[in-house]
Amino acid sequence: MDATLDKTLLFNLRRLFVLRNIAIGGELAVIAIAVWVLEMALPVAALLAVVGLHGVVNLLTWGRLRFARAVEPFEFFVQIMLDVGVLFALLALSGGSTNPLVSLLLLPLVVVAAILPRRYVWAMAGVTVLAYSVLMFVYKHMPHAHSRFGHEFDLHVTGMWFSFLLSVGLIIFFVTKLAQSLRERDLHLAQAREQALRDEQLVTLGTLAAGAAHELGTPLSTMSVLVKELQHEHADDKELAGSLSLLGDQLARCKQTLSAISVSAGQSKAEGGYRTAVGMYLEQLVQQWQAARPGVSCVCDWQGDMAQPEIVADHSLTQAISNILNNAADVSREPVEILGRWDAQHVTLEVLDRGDGVSPEMRARLGKTPVVSTKQGQGVGLFLAYSVIKRLGGRVALEDRDGGGMRTLIELPLAKLLVQA
Repeated sequence: MDATLDKTLLFNLRRLFVLRNIAIGGELAVIAIAVWVLEMALPVAALLAVVGLHGVVNLLTWGRLRFARAVEPFEFFVQIMLDVGVLFALLALSGGSTNPLVSLLLLPLVVVAAILPRRYVWAMAGVTVLAYSVLMFVYKHMPHAHSRFGHEFDLHVTGMWFSFLLSVGLIIFFVTKLAQSLRERDLHLAQAREQALRDEQLVTLGTLAAGAAHELGTPLSTMSVLVKELQHEHADDKELAGSLSLLGDQLARCKQTLSAISVSAGQSKAEGGYRTAVGMYLEQLVQQWQAARPGVSCVCDWQGDMAQPEIVADHSLTQAISNILNNAADVSREPVEILGRWDAQHVTLEVLDRGDGVSPEMRARLGKTPVVSTKQGQGVGLFLAYSVIKRLGGRVALEDRDGGGMRTLIELPLAKLLVQA
Protein backbone atom coordinates (compact mmCIF):
# COMPACT_ATOMS: atom_id res chain seq x y z
CA MET A 1 0.00 0.00 0.00
CA ASP A 2 1.39 3.44 -0.91
CA ALA A 3 2.39 6.06 1.64
CA THR A 4 -0.32 8.49 0.53
CA LEU A 5 -3.07 5.99 1.38
CA ASP A 6 -1.39 5.28 4.74
CA LYS A 7 -1.47 8.99 5.52
CA THR A 8 -5.12 9.29 4.49
CA LEU A 9 -6.18 6.40 6.74
CA LEU A 10 -4.25 7.92 9.64
CA PHE A 11 -6.16 11.19 9.22
CA ASN A 12 -9.43 9.27 9.03
CA LEU A 13 -8.61 7.33 12.20
CA ARG A 14 -8.16 10.65 13.98
CA ARG A 15 -11.58 11.73 12.75
CA LEU A 16 -13.04 8.42 13.89
CA PHE A 17 -11.60 9.12 17.35
CA VAL A 18 -13.37 12.51 17.41
CA LEU A 19 -16.60 10.94 16.13
CA ARG A 20 -16.47 8.31 18.89
CA ASN A 21 -16.24 11.02 21.52
CA ILE A 22 -19.39 12.56 20.09
CA ALA A 23 -21.07 9.13 19.89
CA ILE A 24 -20.26 8.32 23.53
CA GLY A 25 -21.78 11.61 24.62
CA GLY A 26 -24.83 10.87 22.48
CA GLU A 27 -25.20 7.37 23.96
CA LEU A 28 -25.18 8.76 27.49
CA ALA A 29 -27.69 11.45 26.51
CA VAL A 30 -30.08 8.92 24.94
CA ILE A 31 -29.91 6.66 28.02
CA ALA A 32 -30.58 9.62 30.30
CA ILE A 33 -33.59 10.75 28.23
CA ALA A 34 -35.02 7.22 28.06
CA VAL A 35 -34.65 6.59 31.80
CA TRP A 36 -35.40 9.95 33.40
CA VAL A 37 -37.60 11.68 30.82
CA LEU A 38 -39.49 8.80 29.21
CA GLU A 39 -39.29 6.79 32.46
CA MET A 40 -38.40 3.54 30.65
CA ALA A 41 -37.21 0.64 32.80
CA LEU A 42 -33.97 -0.11 30.95
CA PRO A 43 -30.97 -2.16 32.22
CA VAL A 44 -29.01 0.99 33.01
CA ALA A 45 -26.01 -0.81 34.56
CA ALA A 46 -25.53 -3.01 31.50
CA LEU A 47 -25.97 -0.09 29.11
CA LEU A 48 -23.45 2.04 31.02
CA ALA A 49 -21.00 -0.88 31.02
CA VAL A 50 -21.21 -1.05 27.22
CA VAL A 51 -20.74 2.73 26.95
CA GLY A 52 -17.76 2.44 29.32
CA LEU A 53 -16.29 -0.25 27.08
CA HIS A 54 -16.73 2.10 24.13
CA GLY A 55 -14.80 4.73 26.07
CA VAL A 56 -11.97 2.27 26.77
CA VAL A 57 -11.78 1.41 23.07
CA ASN A 58 -11.52 5.11 22.20
CA LEU A 59 -8.88 5.64 24.89
CA LEU A 60 -6.79 2.86 23.36
CA THR A 61 -7.29 4.47 19.94
CA TRP A 62 -6.01 7.77 21.34
CA GLY A 63 -2.91 5.97 22.59
CA ARG A 64 -2.47 4.41 19.14
CA LEU A 65 -2.68 7.82 17.47
CA ARG A 66 0.22 9.10 19.57
CA PHE A 67 2.45 6.80 17.51
CA ALA A 68 2.23 8.21 13.99
CA ARG A 69 2.62 4.85 12.30
CA ALA A 70 0.94 4.00 9.03
CA VAL A 71 -2.63 2.70 9.36
CA GLU A 72 -3.37 -0.44 7.38
CA PRO A 73 -6.86 -0.99 5.90
CA PHE A 74 -7.37 -4.05 8.09
CA GLU A 75 -6.62 -2.05 11.25
CA PHE A 76 -9.15 0.60 10.27
CA PHE A 77 -11.69 -2.12 9.49
CA VAL A 78 -11.20 -3.64 12.96
CA GLN A 79 -11.75 -0.20 14.51
CA ILE A 80 -15.09 0.12 12.70
CA MET A 81 -16.01 -3.43 13.70
CA LEU A 82 -15.54 -2.47 17.36
CA ASP A 83 -18.05 0.34 16.89
CA VAL A 84 -20.49 -2.08 15.26
CA GLY A 85 -20.09 -4.43 18.24
CA VAL A 86 -20.82 -1.65 20.74
CA LEU A 87 -23.88 -0.48 18.78
CA PHE A 88 -25.12 -4.08 18.50
CA ALA A 89 -24.84 -4.56 22.28
CA LEU A 90 -26.67 -1.30 23.02
CA LEU A 91 -29.50 -2.21 20.64
CA ALA A 92 -29.74 -5.77 21.99
CA LEU A 93 -30.24 -4.33 25.50
CA SER A 94 -32.91 -1.86 24.37
CA GLY A 95 -35.37 -3.42 21.95
CA GLY A 96 -33.19 -4.87 19.15
CA SER A 97 -34.75 -4.37 15.73
CA THR A 98 -37.72 -2.58 17.30
CA ASN A 99 -35.44 0.19 18.56
CA PRO A 100 -35.92 3.23 16.26
CA LEU A 101 -32.15 3.83 16.33
CA VAL A 102 -31.39 0.51 14.63
CA SER A 103 -30.82 2.28 11.31
CA LEU A 104 -27.54 3.60 12.78
CA LEU A 105 -26.05 0.23 11.81
CA LEU A 106 -25.82 1.61 8.27
CA LEU A 107 -23.31 4.33 9.24
CA PRO A 108 -20.29 2.01 9.64
CA LEU A 109 -21.08 0.56 6.21
CA VAL A 110 -21.13 4.06 4.71
CA VAL A 111 -17.75 4.88 6.26
CA VAL A 112 -16.13 1.65 5.04
CA ALA A 113 -17.59 2.07 1.54
CA ALA A 114 -16.11 5.57 1.36
CA ILE A 115 -12.48 4.75 2.12
CA LEU A 116 -11.63 1.03 2.16
CA PRO A 117 -11.18 -1.50 -0.68
CA ARG A 118 -14.15 -3.45 -1.98
CA ARG A 119 -13.46 -6.65 -0.04
CA TYR A 120 -13.86 -4.76 3.25
CA VAL A 121 -17.09 -3.19 2.02
CA TRP A 122 -18.59 -6.63 1.30
CA ALA A 123 -17.40 -7.90 4.67
CA MET A 124 -18.97 -4.95 6.49
CA ALA A 125 -22.20 -5.38 4.52
CA GLY A 126 -22.36 -9.01 5.64
CA VAL A 127 -21.67 -8.06 9.27
CA THR A 128 -24.33 -5.33 9.18
CA VAL A 129 -26.99 -7.61 7.70
CA LEU A 130 -26.11 -10.36 10.17
CA ALA A 131 -26.29 -7.97 13.13
CA TYR A 132 -29.71 -6.66 12.08
CA SER A 133 -30.98 -10.21 11.49
CA VAL A 134 -29.81 -11.38 14.92
CA LEU A 135 -31.44 -8.35 16.55
CA MET A 136 -34.78 -9.50 15.17
CA PHE A 137 -34.66 -12.57 17.41
CA VAL A 138 -32.15 -11.93 20.21
CA TYR A 139 -32.87 -8.79 22.19
CA LYS A 140 -34.23 -7.48 25.47
CA HIS A 141 -37.72 -6.08 24.98
CA MET A 142 -37.94 -2.32 25.20
CA PRO A 143 -40.28 -1.32 28.06
CA HIS A 144 -43.12 1.08 27.33
CA ALA A 145 -42.63 4.74 27.91
CA HIS A 146 -44.79 6.66 30.37
CA SER A 147 -48.24 7.23 28.90
CA ARG A 148 -48.14 11.01 29.31
CA PHE A 149 -45.73 11.23 26.41
CA GLY A 150 -48.30 10.00 23.91
CA HIS A 151 -48.97 6.84 21.99
CA GLU A 152 -46.14 4.28 21.71
CA PHE A 153 -46.24 4.43 17.92
CA ASP A 154 -45.86 8.21 18.00
CA LEU A 155 -42.78 7.82 20.19
CA HIS A 156 -41.38 5.23 17.81
CA VAL A 157 -41.85 7.59 14.86
CA THR A 158 -40.20 10.39 16.86
CA GLY A 159 -37.28 8.09 17.58
CA MET A 160 -36.93 7.24 13.90
CA TRP A 161 -36.94 10.97 13.09
CA PHE A 162 -34.21 11.54 15.67
CA SER A 163 -32.22 8.63 14.23
CA PHE A 164 -32.51 10.15 10.77
CA LEU A 165 -31.27 13.55 11.99
CA LEU A 166 -28.38 11.91 13.80
CA SER A 167 -27.40 9.95 10.69
CA VAL A 168 -27.48 13.11 8.57
CA GLY A 169 -25.28 14.94 11.07
CA LEU A 170 -22.73 12.14 11.26
CA ILE A 171 -22.56 11.81 7.48
CA ILE A 172 -21.98 15.55 7.12
CA PHE A 173 -19.28 15.50 9.80
CA PHE A 174 -17.42 12.36 8.84
CA VAL A 175 -18.16 11.19 5.31
CA THR A 176 -17.70 14.61 3.72
CA LYS A 177 -14.29 14.86 5.40
CA LEU A 178 -13.46 11.41 4.08
CA ALA A 179 -14.30 12.61 0.59
CA GLN A 180 -12.06 15.65 1.10
CA SER A 181 -9.20 13.37 2.16
CA LEU A 182 -9.68 11.26 -0.95
CA ARG A 183 -9.63 14.35 -3.16
CA GLU A 184 -6.40 15.49 -1.49
CA ARG A 185 -4.92 12.03 -2.01
CA ASP A 186 -5.89 12.07 -5.68
CA LEU A 187 -4.29 15.50 -6.03
CA HIS A 188 -1.04 14.27 -4.46
CA LEU A 189 -1.03 11.23 -6.72
CA ALA A 190 -1.59 13.42 -9.78
CA GLN A 191 1.29 15.68 -8.76
CA ALA A 192 3.53 12.64 -8.22
CA ARG A 193 2.63 11.28 -11.66
CA GLU A 194 3.34 14.68 -13.22
CA GLN A 195 6.71 14.85 -11.47
CA ALA A 196 7.55 11.31 -12.60
CA LEU A 197 6.68 12.28 -16.18
CA ARG A 198 8.91 15.35 -15.98
CA ASP A 199 11.75 13.26 -14.56
CA GLU A 200 11.35 10.77 -17.40
CA GLN A 201 11.45 13.60 -19.95
CA LEU A 202 14.57 15.01 -18.31
CA VAL A 203 16.30 11.62 -18.47
CA THR A 204 15.39 11.35 -22.16
CA LEU A 205 16.68 14.85 -22.89
CA GLY A 206 19.86 14.17 -20.93
CA THR A 207 20.50 11.01 -22.93
CA LEU A 208 19.91 12.86 -26.19
CA ALA A 209 22.19 15.71 -25.05
CA ALA A 210 25.01 13.33 -24.17
CA GLY A 211 24.66 11.60 -27.53
CA ALA A 212 24.60 14.92 -29.38
CA ALA A 213 27.71 16.08 -27.52
CA HIS A 214 29.53 12.96 -28.64
CA GLU A 215 28.36 13.18 -32.25
CA LEU A 216 29.07 16.93 -32.65
CA GLY A 217 32.62 16.74 -31.30
CA THR A 218 34.18 15.56 -34.57
CA PRO A 219 32.55 18.09 -36.95
CA LEU A 220 33.36 20.96 -34.56
CA SER A 221 37.00 19.90 -34.45
CA THR A 222 37.05 19.75 -38.25
CA MET A 223 35.57 23.25 -38.52
CA SER A 224 38.12 24.58 -36.01
CA VAL A 225 40.97 23.19 -38.10
CA LEU A 226 39.51 24.73 -41.28
CA VAL A 227 39.07 28.12 -39.58
CA LYS A 228 42.72 28.11 -38.47
CA GLU A 229 43.86 27.27 -42.01
CA LEU A 230 41.71 30.07 -43.44
CA GLN A 231 43.11 32.51 -40.88
CA HIS A 232 46.62 31.52 -41.93
CA GLU A 233 45.84 31.80 -45.66
CA HIS A 234 44.03 35.15 -45.38
CA ALA A 235 46.09 36.84 -42.70
CA ASP A 236 46.41 39.95 -44.89
CA ASP A 237 42.65 40.45 -45.19
CA LYS A 238 41.84 42.21 -41.91
CA GLU A 239 38.06 42.19 -42.40
CA LEU A 240 37.97 38.48 -43.17
CA ALA A 241 40.48 37.75 -40.42
CA GLY A 242 38.21 39.45 -37.88
CA SER A 243 35.22 37.42 -38.99
CA LEU A 244 37.27 34.21 -38.89
CA SER A 245 38.50 35.09 -35.40
CA LEU A 246 34.92 35.57 -34.20
CA LEU A 247 33.92 32.30 -35.83
CA GLY A 248 36.81 30.54 -34.12
CA ASP A 249 35.78 31.95 -30.74
CA GLN A 250 32.21 30.70 -31.21
CA LEU A 251 33.44 27.26 -32.25
CA ALA A 252 35.64 27.13 -29.16
CA ARG A 253 32.66 28.04 -27.01
CA CYS A 254 30.57 25.29 -28.64
CA LYS A 255 33.31 22.75 -27.91
CA GLN A 256 33.56 23.98 -24.32
CA THR A 257 29.81 23.64 -23.83
CA LEU A 258 29.76 20.12 -25.26
CA SER A 259 32.69 19.14 -23.06
CA ALA A 260 30.85 20.47 -20.01
CA ILE A 261 27.78 18.39 -20.93
CA SER A 262 29.88 15.24 -21.24
CA VAL A 263 31.98 15.81 -18.11
CA SER A 264 29.21 17.05 -15.78
CA ALA A 265 26.97 14.01 -16.28
CA GLY A 266 26.60 12.32 -12.90
CA GLN A 267 28.55 14.97 -10.98
CA SER A 268 27.25 16.43 -7.74
CA LYS A 269 26.89 20.17 -7.27
CA ALA A 270 30.16 20.44 -5.34
CA GLU A 271 32.10 18.51 -8.02
CA GLY A 272 30.52 20.33 -10.96
CA GLY A 273 30.73 23.89 -9.58
CA TYR A 274 33.08 26.33 -7.90
CA ARG A 275 32.82 28.70 -4.94
CA THR A 276 32.41 32.42 -5.48
CA ALA A 277 30.60 35.44 -4.06
CA VAL A 278 27.03 35.75 -5.30
CA GLY A 279 27.61 39.17 -6.90
CA MET A 280 30.74 37.93 -8.66
CA TYR A 281 28.83 34.88 -9.88
CA LEU A 282 26.13 37.05 -11.45
CA GLU A 283 28.75 39.30 -13.09
CA GLN A 284 30.61 36.30 -14.56
CA LEU A 285 27.37 34.72 -15.72
CA VAL A 286 26.35 37.83 -17.66
CA GLN A 287 29.85 38.25 -19.12
CA GLN A 288 29.87 34.64 -20.26
CA TRP A 289 26.40 35.05 -21.75
CA GLN A 290 27.35 38.24 -23.59
CA ALA A 291 30.44 36.53 -25.01
CA ALA A 292 28.10 34.01 -26.61
CA ARG A 293 25.70 36.78 -27.74
CA PRO A 294 28.02 39.60 -28.84
CA GLY A 295 25.26 41.52 -30.61
CA VAL A 296 23.01 41.75 -27.53
CA SER A 297 23.13 44.66 -25.10
CA CYS A 298 21.94 44.57 -21.51
CA VAL A 299 21.75 46.72 -18.39
CA CYS A 300 22.67 45.10 -15.06
CA ASP A 301 22.16 46.11 -11.45
CA TRP A 302 23.21 44.05 -8.40
CA GLN A 303 22.08 44.88 -4.86
CA GLY A 304 22.03 43.02 -1.57
CA ASP A 305 20.81 43.53 2.00
CA MET A 306 23.95 41.91 3.42
CA ALA A 307 27.57 41.18 2.61
CA GLN A 308 27.91 38.93 -0.42
CA PRO A 309 27.66 35.30 0.71
CA GLU A 310 29.76 32.63 -0.95
CA ILE A 311 27.81 30.16 -3.05
CA VAL A 312 28.57 27.11 -5.15
CA ALA A 313 28.28 28.23 -8.77
CA ASP A 314 26.53 25.22 -10.25
CA HIS A 315 27.09 24.78 -14.00
CA SER A 316 23.52 23.60 -14.58
CA LEU A 317 22.16 26.74 -12.88
CA THR A 318 24.38 28.93 -15.08
CA GLN A 319 23.04 27.18 -18.16
CA ALA A 320 19.44 27.51 -16.93
CA ILE A 321 19.72 31.26 -16.36
CA SER A 322 21.49 31.67 -19.71
CA ASN A 323 18.56 29.96 -21.45
CA ILE A 324 16.14 32.43 -19.87
CA LEU A 325 18.39 35.35 -20.88
CA ASN A 326 18.53 34.01 -24.44
CA ASN A 327 14.74 33.92 -24.65
CA ALA A 328 14.52 37.51 -23.45
CA ALA A 329 17.21 38.68 -25.88
CA ASP A 330 15.53 36.92 -28.81
CA VAL A 331 12.31 38.91 -28.46
CA SER A 332 13.34 42.23 -26.88
CA ARG A 333 13.42 45.37 -29.01
CA GLU A 334 15.40 47.19 -26.31
CA PRO A 335 18.36 46.24 -24.11
CA VAL A 336 17.56 43.47 -21.67
CA GLU A 337 17.50 44.58 -18.03
CA ILE A 338 18.93 42.17 -15.46
CA LEU A 339 18.36 42.98 -11.78
CA GLY A 340 19.98 40.85 -9.09
CA ARG A 341 19.01 40.95 -5.41
CA TRP A 342 19.95 38.85 -2.39
CA ASP A 343 19.16 38.79 1.30
CA ALA A 344 19.51 36.30 4.15
CA GLN A 345 16.99 33.87 2.62
CA HIS A 346 16.87 34.27 -1.16
CA VAL A 347 18.73 35.20 -4.31
CA THR A 348 16.39 36.90 -6.77
CA LEU A 349 17.04 37.64 -10.44
CA GLU A 350 14.69 39.72 -12.60
CA VAL A 351 14.97 39.61 -16.39
CA LEU A 352 13.05 42.41 -18.13
CA ASP A 353 12.46 42.54 -21.88
CA ARG A 354 10.40 44.58 -24.33
CA GLY A 355 9.07 41.81 -26.54
CA ASP A 356 5.57 40.88 -27.63
CA GLY A 357 4.86 38.95 -24.43
CA VAL A 358 3.46 35.47 -23.97
CA SER A 359 -0.19 34.44 -24.12
CA PRO A 360 -1.75 33.07 -20.90
CA GLU A 361 -2.22 29.64 -22.54
CA MET A 362 1.44 29.45 -23.57
CA ARG A 363 2.57 30.80 -20.21
CA ALA A 364 0.73 28.00 -18.42
CA ARG A 365 2.61 25.38 -20.48
CA LEU A 366 6.10 26.90 -20.38
CA GLY A 367 8.48 24.83 -18.29
CA LYS A 368 5.99 21.95 -17.93
CA THR A 369 6.65 20.21 -21.23
CA PRO A 370 9.68 20.19 -23.53
CA VAL A 371 7.50 20.64 -26.62
CA VAL A 372 5.97 24.12 -26.73
CA SER A 373 5.63 25.71 -30.13
CA THR A 374 6.96 29.27 -30.06
CA LYS A 375 8.39 31.63 -32.65
CA GLN A 376 11.89 31.05 -31.26
CA GLY A 377 11.86 27.26 -30.80
CA GLN A 378 10.28 24.30 -29.09
CA GLY A 379 10.68 25.42 -25.47
CA VAL A 380 13.26 22.75 -24.56
CA GLY A 381 15.63 25.34 -23.07
CA LEU A 382 12.93 26.77 -20.85
CA PHE A 383 11.81 23.30 -19.79
CA LEU A 384 15.35 22.45 -18.69
CA ALA A 385 15.79 25.85 -17.03
CA TYR A 386 12.57 25.49 -15.04
CA SER A 387 13.50 21.93 -14.03
CA VAL A 388 16.96 22.95 -12.76
CA ILE A 389 15.60 25.90 -10.78
CA LYS A 390 12.83 23.76 -9.28
CA ARG A 391 15.40 21.08 -8.34
CA LEU A 392 17.25 23.74 -6.35
CA GLY A 393 14.03 24.65 -4.51
CA GLY A 394 13.40 27.82 -6.50
CA ARG A 395 10.62 29.11 -8.70
CA VAL A 396 10.14 30.99 -11.97
CA ALA A 397 7.29 33.48 -12.49
CA LEU A 398 6.29 35.36 -15.64
CA GLU A 399 4.48 38.71 -15.50
CA ASP A 400 3.43 41.27 -18.09
CA ARG A 401 5.20 44.64 -18.04
CA ASP A 402 3.54 48.02 -18.45
CA GLY A 403 4.37 49.21 -21.95
CA GLY A 404 4.88 45.71 -23.33
CA GLY A 405 7.26 42.88 -22.66
CA MET A 406 7.72 40.36 -19.87
CA ARG A 407 9.19 40.30 -16.39
CA THR A 408 10.75 36.93 -15.58
CA LEU A 409 11.36 36.45 -11.88
CA ILE A 410 13.80 33.77 -10.72
CA GLU A 411 13.84 33.17 -6.98
CA LEU A 412 16.28 30.73 -5.37
CA PRO A 413 16.65 29.79 -1.67
CA LEU A 414 20.10 30.87 -0.53
CA ALA A 415 20.44 27.80 1.70
CA LYS A 416 20.55 25.55 -1.38
CA LEU A 417 23.44 27.56 -2.91
CA LEU A 418 25.66 28.31 0.08
CA VAL A 419 29.10 26.77 0.48
CA GLN A 420 28.85 24.17 3.24
CA ALA A 421 31.46 24.62 5.94
